[in-house]
Amino acid sequence: MNIPFTERRVLLTGAGGSIGTALAKAIIRHRPRSLILLDHSEGNLHQINFDLSALPGGHVLSPIVGDICDGALLTEIFEKRKPETIIHAAAFKHVPLMESNPIPAVQNNALGTYFLAQRARMHDVTTFVMVSTDKAVNPHSVMGTSKRLAELALSRWSSPRTPMRAVRLGNVLGSQGSVMPLFLRQIAAGGPVTVTHPEVNRYFTSLDEAVELVLLAASLDGESGILIPNPGEPVRILELAERMIQESGFEHESEMPIVMTGLRPGDKMSEEFVSECEEVDATGTAKLRLIKTPQPAQEEFDSLMEDLEEKVGRRDLAGVLELLCRLVPEYRPSELVLGTAKQQKSSSV
Repeated sequence: MNIPFTERRVLLTGAGGSIGTALAKAIIRHRPRSLILLDHSEGNLHQINFDLSALPGGHVLSPIVGDICDGALLTEIFEKRKPETIIHAAAFKHVPLMESNPIPAVQNNALGTYFLAQRARMHDVTTFVMVSTDKAVNPHSVMGTSKRLAELALSRWSSPRTPMRAVRLGNVLGSQGSVMPLFLRQIAAGGPVTVTHPEVNRYFTSLDEAVELVLLAASLDGESGILIPNPGEPVRILELAERMIQESGFEHESEMPIVMTGLRPGDKMSEEFVSECEEVDATGTAKLRLIKTPQPAQEEFDSLMEDLEEKVGRRDLAGVLELLCRLVPEYRPSELVLGTAKQQKSSSV
């Protein structure tokens, strides 16, 4: 595998998160010339920097507290540190939380990625890989829509000199907010274990598999676009909860009850990796397939993104939702986010 990290200047965004931390540990083993660790959480960044500093090659680290929405910081990073490879793992990922906080989701996931990708192309970055999600396909949530918009941003700025790839992953086991640690905490507390719906299912991948897929995406020669793994069969969340309860030593539901809480705003019954308007093609590896997806018209896309930045800056949620529906026509906003926008509009009159 031709991993583009050895003797390269690498920028890793979201370096302190679950996937970012695992990626950082994998990247450092490939002996980069420098590894720029960017994260807006001081605590998480301190921990990954501390952990990596003890490893061989730890002297190449450059930890930076900040986020991708800080344009001046991005300019400083590109002009002074000159990254050649970018692994973009920074994102807000929690669906219910982002339904209640839609403006930060759009600002961070969509606009942040748009401007990061724009600068990467301006500075001739040779490899750009973003961690995406199956929730970007036919999204019901602001989070999923913001990640779909991030995918489109990569399509907008990708070029033969700077190929950009997004890897759609399912739920990553062991990541922050994963359902398995939640179930374990609920079981340890004596229950109940909460499941949103008896028929809801999700695709899962391990943290190690997620890292391997991102590294594979970085190693592809000349490929740009959206990549998906071979997902296998989805897992019913109720069956997962029942199995974990049994493995913890409980035999009957009376000992460890399961409570159905109902689908949350933005939730889907089932996730998908490919939409009806996309086609699947092969790549140079059997573990990843390339998605052919509709491309945005560049001038119109740039104009709408400029409008989106202005609406986000004014915290105009109704305007933001209108633009999201134009940019991602398959998006269906939840009643929660529509109600919040309506309430905001009424209070401003």
